[in-house]
Amino acid sequence: MSLSDIWLFIQQAFLSGIVTGSVYALLAVSIVIVFRTTDVPNYSQGDIFMFGGYVALFALLVWNASYWTAAVLTIIVSAVAAALFQRVVMERVARTRGIAQLVIATVGFSYLLKGVVRKTGLGDTPRSLPSLVPQDPITIGQAWLTQLDLVIFATALTVMLLLWALFAKTRAGRAMRAVGMNSRGAQIVGIRLSTIRMQVWGITGAISAVAALLITPKILMTPDLGHIAILAFAAAIVGGISSFPGAVVGGFIIGIVENMVGLFISSNAIVLAPFIVIMIVLLVRPQGLFGGKVGVKKV
Repeated sequence: MSLSDIWLFIQQAFLSGIVTGSVYALLAVSIVIVFRTTDVPNYSQGDIFMFGGYVALFALLVWNASYWTAAVLTIIVSAVAAALFQRVVMERVARTRGIAQLVIATVGFSYLLKGVVRKTGLGDTPRSLPSLVPQDPITIGQAWLTQLDLVIFATALTVMLLLWALFAKTRAGRAMRAVGMNSRGAQIVGIRLSTIRMQVWGITGAISAVAALLITPKILMTPDLGHIAILAFAAAIVGGISSFPGAVVGGFIIGIVENMVGLFISSNAIVLAPFIVIMIVLLVRPQGLFGGKVGVKKV
Protein backbone atom coordinates (compact mmCIF):
# COMPACT_ATOMS: atom_id res chain seq x y z
CA MET A 1 0.00 0.00 0.00
CA SER A 2 1.46 3.34 -1.06
CA LEU A 3 1.55 6.49 1.05
CA SER A 4 -1.09 8.08 -1.18
CA ASP A 5 -3.41 5.12 -0.54
CA ILE A 6 -2.81 5.36 3.19
CA TRP A 7 -3.60 9.08 3.14
CA LEU A 8 -6.78 8.43 1.14
CA PHE A 9 -7.88 5.76 3.64
CA ILE A 10 -7.22 8.10 6.58
CA GLN A 11 -9.32 10.84 4.99
CA GLN A 12 -12.15 8.44 4.18
CA ALA A 13 -12.11 6.87 7.65
CA PHE A 14 -12.16 10.29 9.30
CA LEU A 15 -15.05 11.63 7.23
CA SER A 16 -17.14 8.46 7.51
CA GLY A 17 -16.25 8.24 11.20
CA ILE A 18 -17.57 11.67 12.10
CA VAL A 19 -20.87 10.84 10.38
CA THR A 20 -21.47 7.57 12.23
CA GLY A 21 -19.82 9.01 15.34
CA SER A 22 -22.33 11.85 15.44
CA VAL A 23 -25.15 9.30 15.81
CA TYR A 24 -23.20 7.42 18.50
CA ALA A 25 -22.68 10.76 20.23
CA LEU A 26 -26.43 11.47 20.32
CA LEU A 27 -27.14 8.09 21.93
CA ALA A 28 -24.18 8.48 24.31
CA VAL A 29 -25.50 11.87 25.44
CA SER A 30 -28.85 10.19 26.18
CA ILE A 31 -27.09 7.58 28.31
CA VAL A 32 -25.10 10.25 30.15
CA ILE A 33 -28.01 12.52 31.06
CA VAL A 34 -30.04 9.59 32.41
CA PHE A 35 -27.05 8.34 34.38
CA ARG A 36 -26.31 11.77 35.81
CA THR A 37 -29.87 12.35 37.03
CA THR A 38 -30.61 8.81 38.29
CA ASP A 39 -27.23 7.05 38.74
CA VAL A 40 -28.69 4.23 36.62
CA PRO A 41 -27.22 2.98 33.32
CA ASN A 42 -30.11 2.81 30.85
CA TYR A 43 -29.85 -0.58 29.15
CA SER A 44 -33.02 0.10 27.17
CA GLN A 45 -31.40 2.97 25.26
CA GLY A 46 -30.67 0.92 22.17
CA ASP A 47 -34.20 -0.44 21.95
CA ILE A 48 -35.75 3.00 22.42
CA PHE A 49 -33.67 3.92 19.36
CA MET A 50 -34.88 0.80 17.52
CA PHE A 51 -38.50 1.49 18.54
CA GLY A 52 -38.27 5.02 17.12
CA GLY A 53 -37.19 3.66 13.75
CA TYR A 54 -40.14 1.29 13.63
CA VAL A 55 -42.62 3.98 14.69
CA ALA A 56 -41.51 5.96 11.63
CA LEU A 57 -41.74 2.86 9.44
CA PHE A 58 -45.23 2.06 10.75
CA ALA A 59 -46.43 5.61 10.06
CA LEU A 60 -45.04 5.52 6.53
CA LEU A 61 -46.18 2.05 5.50
CA VAL A 62 -49.41 1.51 7.44
CA TRP A 63 -50.79 5.02 7.82
CA ASN A 64 -49.30 6.34 4.54
CA ALA A 65 -48.18 9.46 6.38
CA SER A 66 -45.83 11.95 4.79
CA TYR A 67 -42.18 11.72 5.81
CA TRP A 68 -42.28 14.88 7.93
CA THR A 69 -45.49 13.80 9.66
CA ALA A 70 -43.90 10.42 10.39
CA ALA A 71 -40.76 12.13 11.74
CA VAL A 72 -42.70 14.38 14.12
CA LEU A 73 -44.89 11.47 15.23
CA THR A 74 -41.80 9.32 15.85
CA ILE A 75 -40.19 11.92 18.09
CA ILE A 76 -43.40 12.49 20.08
CA VAL A 77 -44.24 8.79 20.52
CA SER A 78 -40.67 7.87 21.53
CA ALA A 79 -40.47 10.74 24.01
CA VAL A 80 -43.86 9.91 25.55
CA ALA A 81 -43.07 6.18 25.78
CA ALA A 82 -39.76 6.81 27.55
CA ALA A 83 -41.27 9.44 29.88
CA LEU A 84 -44.21 7.20 30.82
CA PHE A 85 -41.87 4.31 31.53
CA GLN A 86 -39.93 6.49 33.93
CA ARG A 87 -43.06 7.75 35.69
CA VAL A 88 -44.99 4.46 35.83
CA VAL A 89 -42.16 1.97 36.39
CA MET A 90 -38.85 3.60 37.32
CA GLU A 91 -40.38 5.98 39.84
CA ARG A 92 -42.02 3.11 41.73
CA VAL A 93 -39.01 0.83 41.52
CA ALA A 94 -36.81 3.67 42.80
CA ARG A 95 -38.67 3.54 46.12
CA THR A 96 -36.95 0.22 46.83
CA ARG A 97 -33.66 2.16 46.79
CA GLY A 98 -32.03 -0.64 44.83
CA ILE A 99 -29.87 0.18 41.81
CA ALA A 100 -30.00 -3.46 40.69
CA GLN A 101 -33.81 -3.37 40.50
CA LEU A 102 -33.69 -0.17 38.44
CA VAL A 103 -31.19 -1.67 36.00
CA ILE A 104 -33.35 -4.80 35.64
CA ALA A 105 -36.35 -2.55 34.96
CA THR A 106 -34.53 -0.91 32.03
CA VAL A 107 -33.68 -4.36 30.67
CA GLY A 108 -37.35 -5.33 30.97
CA PHE A 109 -38.38 -2.18 29.07
CA SER A 110 -35.92 -3.17 26.35
CA TYR A 111 -37.60 -6.56 25.90
CA LEU A 112 -41.05 -4.94 26.00
CA LEU A 113 -40.16 -2.64 23.09
CA LYS A 114 -38.78 -5.57 21.08
CA GLY A 115 -41.98 -7.50 21.72
CA VAL A 116 -44.16 -4.59 20.58
CA VAL A 117 -42.18 -4.27 17.35
CA ARG A 118 -42.34 -7.99 16.63
CA LYS A 119 -46.12 -7.97 17.21
CA THR A 120 -46.55 -5.44 14.39
CA GLY A 121 -45.02 -7.87 11.90
CA LEU A 122 -42.79 -5.13 10.46
CA GLY A 123 -39.73 -6.76 12.05
CA ASP A 124 -40.12 -9.97 10.05
CA THR A 125 -38.12 -8.56 7.13
CA PRO A 126 -35.08 -6.24 7.29
CA ARG A 127 -36.05 -2.81 6.02
CA SER A 128 -34.70 0.73 5.74
CA LEU A 129 -36.38 4.10 5.93
CA PRO A 130 -36.44 6.10 2.70
CA SER A 131 -33.96 8.93 2.37
CA LEU A 132 -35.25 12.48 1.94
CA VAL A 133 -32.09 13.62 0.18
CA PRO A 134 -30.21 12.11 -2.77
CA GLN A 135 -27.39 9.67 -2.06
CA ASP A 136 -25.17 11.29 -4.70
CA PRO A 137 -21.48 11.36 -3.70
CA ILE A 138 -19.72 14.60 -2.80
CA THR A 139 -15.91 14.72 -2.93
CA ILE A 140 -14.14 16.28 0.06
CA GLY A 141 -10.38 16.26 -0.38
CA GLN A 142 -9.62 12.86 -1.86
CA ALA A 143 -12.44 11.09 -0.03
CA TRP A 144 -16.20 11.27 -0.50
CA LEU A 145 -19.46 11.38 1.39
CA THR A 146 -23.07 11.38 0.25
CA GLN A 147 -25.50 14.24 0.64
CA LEU A 148 -27.31 12.11 3.21
CA ASP A 149 -24.08 11.83 5.24
CA LEU A 150 -23.79 15.62 5.36
CA VAL A 151 -27.43 15.94 6.46
CA ILE A 152 -26.88 13.34 9.20
CA PHE A 153 -23.83 15.15 10.54
CA ALA A 154 -25.40 18.62 10.34
CA THR A 155 -28.64 17.50 12.01
CA ALA A 156 -26.85 15.59 14.79
CA LEU A 157 -24.61 18.60 15.45
CA THR A 158 -27.65 20.90 15.56
CA VAL A 159 -29.41 18.62 18.07
CA MET A 160 -26.30 18.56 20.27
CA LEU A 161 -26.09 22.36 20.19
CA LEU A 162 -29.78 22.62 21.10
CA LEU A 163 -29.20 20.26 24.02
CA TRP A 164 -26.28 22.37 25.20
CA ALA A 165 -28.49 25.47 25.03
CA LEU A 166 -31.24 23.66 26.95
CA PHE A 167 -28.92 22.67 29.79
CA ALA A 168 -26.94 25.92 29.87
CA LYS A 169 -29.54 28.59 29.19
CA THR A 170 -32.96 27.43 30.37
CA ARG A 171 -34.47 27.10 33.83
CA ALA A 172 -35.50 23.49 33.19
CA GLY A 173 -32.01 22.65 32.01
CA ARG A 174 -30.42 24.19 35.08
CA ALA A 175 -32.80 22.18 37.25
CA MET A 176 -31.70 19.00 35.46
CA ARG A 177 -28.06 19.91 36.05
CA ALA A 178 -28.79 20.57 39.71
CA VAL A 179 -30.38 17.13 40.09
CA GLY A 180 -27.36 15.60 38.37
CA MET A 181 -24.94 17.33 40.76
CA ASN A 182 -26.83 16.82 44.03
CA SER A 183 -30.33 15.38 43.92
CA ARG A 184 -30.95 15.80 47.66
CA GLY A 185 -29.85 19.43 47.59
CA ALA A 186 -31.98 20.07 44.51
CA GLN A 187 -34.99 18.59 46.30
CA ILE A 188 -34.41 20.81 49.33
CA VAL A 189 -34.58 23.98 47.19
CA GLY A 190 -37.91 22.91 45.71
CA ILE A 191 -37.04 20.95 42.56
CA ARG A 192 -39.35 17.97 42.04
CA LEU A 193 -37.10 15.01 41.28
CA SER A 194 -39.88 12.94 39.74
CA THR A 195 -40.76 15.69 37.26
CA ILE A 196 -37.16 16.32 36.28
CA ARG A 197 -36.42 12.64 35.81
CA MET A 198 -39.52 12.20 33.69
CA GLN A 199 -38.45 15.15 31.54
CA VAL A 200 -34.95 13.68 31.17
CA TRP A 201 -36.31 10.33 30.02
CA GLY A 202 -38.62 12.12 27.59
CA ILE A 203 -35.64 14.00 26.16
CA THR A 204 -33.67 10.78 25.74
CA GLY A 205 -36.62 9.23 23.90
CA ALA A 206 -36.75 12.20 21.53
CA ILE A 207 -32.97 12.12 20.96
CA SER A 208 -33.10 8.39 20.24
CA ALA A 209 -35.89 8.97 17.72
CA VAL A 210 -33.85 11.63 15.93
CA ALA A 211 -30.85 9.28 15.83
CA ALA A 212 -33.05 6.54 14.34
CA LEU A 213 -34.47 8.87 11.70
CA LEU A 214 -30.95 9.91 10.72
CA ILE A 215 -29.20 6.55 10.45
CA THR A 216 -31.91 4.05 9.41
CA PRO A 217 -31.91 5.19 5.75
CA LYS A 218 -28.29 3.93 5.67
CA ILE A 219 -28.66 0.61 7.52
CA LEU A 220 -31.07 -2.33 7.63
CA MET A 221 -33.59 -2.29 10.47
CA THR A 222 -34.39 -5.39 12.51
CA PRO A 223 -35.82 -5.78 16.04
CA ASP A 224 -32.23 -6.43 17.18
CA LEU A 225 -31.05 -3.03 15.95
CA GLY A 226 -30.70 -1.93 19.58
CA HIS A 227 -27.26 -3.54 19.75
CA ILE A 228 -25.96 -0.20 18.46
CA ALA A 229 -26.28 0.98 22.07
CA ILE A 230 -23.11 -0.98 22.84
CA LEU A 231 -21.24 1.57 20.75
CA ALA A 232 -23.03 4.42 22.52
CA PHE A 233 -22.05 2.98 25.91
CA ALA A 234 -18.49 2.67 24.63
CA ALA A 235 -18.57 6.33 23.62
CA ALA A 236 -19.96 7.37 27.03
CA ILE A 237 -17.32 5.34 28.89
CA VAL A 238 -14.48 6.67 26.75
CA GLY A 239 -15.58 10.27 27.23
CA GLY A 240 -16.49 9.89 30.90
CA ILE A 241 -19.85 8.42 31.86
CA SER A 242 -20.98 11.63 33.56
CA SER A 243 -19.65 14.12 30.99
CA PHE A 244 -21.84 15.65 28.27
CA PRO A 245 -18.86 16.90 26.19
CA GLY A 246 -17.12 13.58 26.83
CA ALA A 247 -20.06 11.67 25.34
CA VAL A 248 -19.85 13.78 22.18
CA VAL A 249 -16.09 13.38 21.82
CA GLY A 250 -16.33 9.69 22.69
CA GLY A 251 -18.92 9.19 19.94
CA PHE A 252 -16.64 10.71 17.34
CA ILE A 253 -13.65 8.69 18.58
CA ILE A 254 -15.56 5.40 18.37
CA GLY A 255 -16.88 6.27 14.91
CA ILE A 256 -13.45 7.18 13.54
CA VAL A 257 -11.68 4.20 15.11
CA GLU A 258 -14.34 1.85 13.72
CA ASN A 259 -13.82 3.14 10.22
CA MET A 260 -10.03 3.11 10.55
CA VAL A 261 -10.09 -0.53 11.64
CA GLY A 262 -12.50 -1.45 8.84
CA LEU A 263 -10.35 0.16 6.16
CA PHE A 264 -6.86 -0.73 7.39
CA ILE A 265 -7.40 -4.12 9.04
CA SER A 266 -10.65 -5.95 8.29
CA SER A 267 -14.38 -5.35 8.41
CA ASN A 268 -14.58 -8.41 10.69
CA ALA A 269 -12.43 -6.59 13.26
CA ILE A 270 -14.81 -3.62 13.53
CA VAL A 271 -16.78 -5.23 16.36
CA LEU A 272 -13.62 -5.41 18.47
CA ALA A 273 -12.56 -1.79 17.93
CA PRO A 274 -14.82 -0.13 20.57
CA PHE A 275 -13.76 -2.58 23.28
CA ILE A 276 -10.09 -2.08 22.51
CA VAL A 277 -10.59 1.68 22.78
CA ILE A 278 -12.41 1.23 26.11
CA MET A 279 -9.62 -0.92 27.54
CA ILE A 280 -6.92 1.55 26.46
CA VAL A 281 -8.78 4.54 27.92
CA LEU A 282 -9.60 2.74 31.18
CA LEU A 283 -5.98 1.71 31.61
CA VAL A 284 -4.68 5.24 31.00
CA ARG A 285 -7.54 7.26 32.50
CA PRO A 286 -10.14 5.12 34.35
CA GLN A 287 -12.63 7.98 34.75
CA GLY A 288 -12.72 8.61 30.99
CA LEU A 289 -11.22 11.43 28.95
CA PHE A 290 -13.48 14.13 30.41
CA GLY A 291 -14.40 12.48 33.70
CA GLY A 292 -13.53 14.03 37.04
CA LYS A 293 -11.33 12.57 39.69
CA VAL A 294 -12.05 9.00 40.67
CA GLY A 295 -13.76 8.99 44.04
CA VAL A 296 -14.80 6.30 46.49
CA LYS A 297 -18.23 6.53 48.08
CA LYS A 298 -18.38 5.66 51.78
CA VAL A 299 -21.21 3.34 52.77
